Amino acid sequence: MDQVLERLRQRKIVQWALAYLAAAFALIQMFDLVGQRFGWPAEFERALMIVAAVGFVITLVLAWYHGDRGVQRVSGSELLILALLLAIGGGLLWRLAKAPDESAANTTSTAAASGSRADSEKAPPPDGKSIAVLPLANTSGDPANEYFSDGLSEELISVLARIPDLKIIGRNSSFHFKNTGDDSRTIGERLGVANLLEGSVRKQGERVRIAVDLITAADGRQLWSETYDRDLKDIFAVQSEIAAAVVAQLKLKLLGGQSRAAPNPNIGAYNALLEGQHLLPRFNQADQRKAAEYFEQATKLDPEYALAYAQLSRAWRSLGASFYGEQAEMDDAYKRARDAAQMALKLAPDLSEGHSAYGYVLLTPDLDIASAETEFRRALALAPGSTRATDGLSYLLAVQGRLAEAEAMARQVIVSDPLWVTPYLNLARIQMGSDRFDEAEANVRKAIELQHDVSHAYAYLTIIDLKRDDNAAAVRDAALEPAGFWHDFATTLALQRQGDRAAADAALKALADTNHYGGPFQVAIVYALRKEPDRVFEWLDQSWKVRDSGLTQLLVTPFLLDYREDPRFIALTTKMNLDPALVTRRR
Repeated sequence: MDQVLERLRQRKIVQWALAYLAAAFALIQMFDLVGQRFGWPAEFERALMIVAAVGFVITLVLAWYHGDRGVQRVSGSELLILALLLAIGGGLLWRLAKAPDESAANTTSTAAASGSRADSEKAPPPDGKSIAVLPLANTSGDPANEYFSDGLSEELISVLARIPDLKIIGRNSSFHFKNTGDDSRTIGERLGVANLLEGSVRKQGERVRIAVDLITAADGRQLWSETYDRDLKDIFAVQSEIAAAVVAQLKLKLLGGQSRAAPNPNIGAYNALLEGQHLLPRFNQADQRKAAEYFEQATKLDPEYALAYAQLSRAWRSLGASFYGEQAEMDDAYKRARDAAQMALKLAPDLSEGHSAYGYVLLTPDLDIASAETEFRRALALAPGSTRATDGLSYLLAVQGRLAEAEAMARQVIVSDPLWVTPYLNLARIQMGSDRFDEAEANVRKAIELQHDVSHAYAYLTIIDLKRDDNAAAVRDAALEPAGFWHDFATTLALQRQGDRAAADAALKALADTNHYGGPFQVAIVYALRKEPDRVFEWLDQSWKVRDSGLTQLLVTPFLLDYREDPRFIALTTKMNLDPALVTRRR
C-alpha cells in the first residue's frame, strides 16, 4: 500500500483530479449562465456534465500511466485502483443518464400525491365528445370584414352549445388563439378538447365562401371537410349544415327544437348583429354604446329577431352597471335592458340567450334572486354547453351564500372556457367570502395573467392585502388598478391603513360624494374597514334604495361579513329574500 501511495504522489493524481474538477466546475457554471441568458434547453447542460464525468475518469487514467516520465508500469494493486476508478466513473455516467427519467417520474409521483387545488383545476383528459371552434380566418382581403368571420365563429359556438353531451369551449377561450399560429396539439391541450373546428370565410358582396375542417387536436388528422359557396341569405342554412356534420362525425344526437325564433332574419339585421357582437366583449362604454346601436339597427331591420333583442339587453345592462353616480342614465339603461330581454322571450320563449339576458336583469337591478335563478336554469337547460348561462348560475348561487355549489359551477365554467377571466374572478370572490385568501389570490393573478388590464382584479388584491395586514402591498396593488371607479375604491381602501387620517378621510369623502348612486356598496366596505358600523348600514341602506349591483356580493365581501350577525345585516338580507341559515352561518 505504501508503494501505491508513493506512486500516487509521484504521478500527482490528487493535483490532477483537483485541477480537473475546478476547471470542469468553472466551465459548467459559465455554460449555465450563458444558457439561462439564451434560453438553452436543460439537456445541453446535462450533456456537458456527462462529458465532464467521462473526461474525469480518462484524465485520472492518463495521469496514472503517464505520470512517471511516460514509463507505464502497473502492479496488481494499481489494476485494482484503475478498476475502481472506471467503476466509479461508469456509475456516475449511468446516474446522469438516468436522471431525466427519474426526475420525470418523481415529478409525476409528487403531482399525483399532492392532490393540490391547482392540479384539480387542470383540464381532464379530453374525450371524443369535446370541441373548440377556432376563429374562422377572414380571407376576403378586407379587414373591415373581420366582424363577419368572427361573428360566424361565435354563432357556430352558440349552435353547438345547444347539443347535449357535447363539451364546447366558450368564445373567450377559443378566440384566445386567433392569429397565434399555435399547432393543434398545443391548442387541444390548453383547452382540454379532442377536436377542433377551423376554417376560413370569404365575403364578397352578396356571396360568401365558407371552408371548414373538423380535425383531431392530438395529431391534426382531418375528420371532415367541406366548402360552401352560397348567397348571404343562405348563411343560416350553412350554420345548421355545419353543426349537423359535426354532430354526425362525433356521433352525438341533435337536441330537439334547434331552430331559433326567426331563424332566417333579414340579412341586413344579421349583419348588424354580427357588428354588435364584435364590439360587445370589449367592455368599455364607447364600444358598448356602439354595440347597442348595431343591435337596435338589427331589431329595426327585423322586428322579430329575438337574438338581437337578447344581445341588446346585454349591452344596455352592461352600460347601466358602468354609470357610477349617474342615477338617471343608470335607470334608463336598465329599463332598456329589461324591455329588450322581455321582447326576446316574447318572440322566442326557448331562446337560451333570452333567458340569460333576463336573468341578469332580474338579478341587477331588480335583486329578484329567486326569479333570476329560474331564468338561468332555463337558459342552461336549453343550451347545456353555454358558458354564459353556467357562469350566471354560479354568480347567482354565490349571491345566495350557497358557496360550495357556486364554486363547483365556477370550476365547471373554467373547464369549458379556461382562458376567460370572468370565472376566475368569480371563483376568487367565493374564496374571499370564506377566508381562503391564498386560493383567492391565485385565481385573481390567473385572471391578470390572461388579461393584464382586467377591471376589479387589483382592487380584490388590495382587499386581500388588507385582510393579511400587509398595508404596503395594499398601496402597491391599489396603484396598479386601471384608472376609474375601481382604482379610486382600491386607493381609498389602502389609505385607511397608512396612518394619515386626513388623507384617508379626504379620499373617503371624495368616493362617497361622487358615487352616491353608482357605488354606495363600496363606500360601505370602506366604513366596514374603518369599523364604523352605523355608517356601514347607512350606506348599505342607500345601496338597497338604488338597487346597487354591489349588493349581490354581500355574502362574499370581507369586512362587511364581520357584521353578518348584526340585526341590521339580517334585516337587509331578509329584504333580499336570502336564506337566514346561509346568512348567519359561521365560515
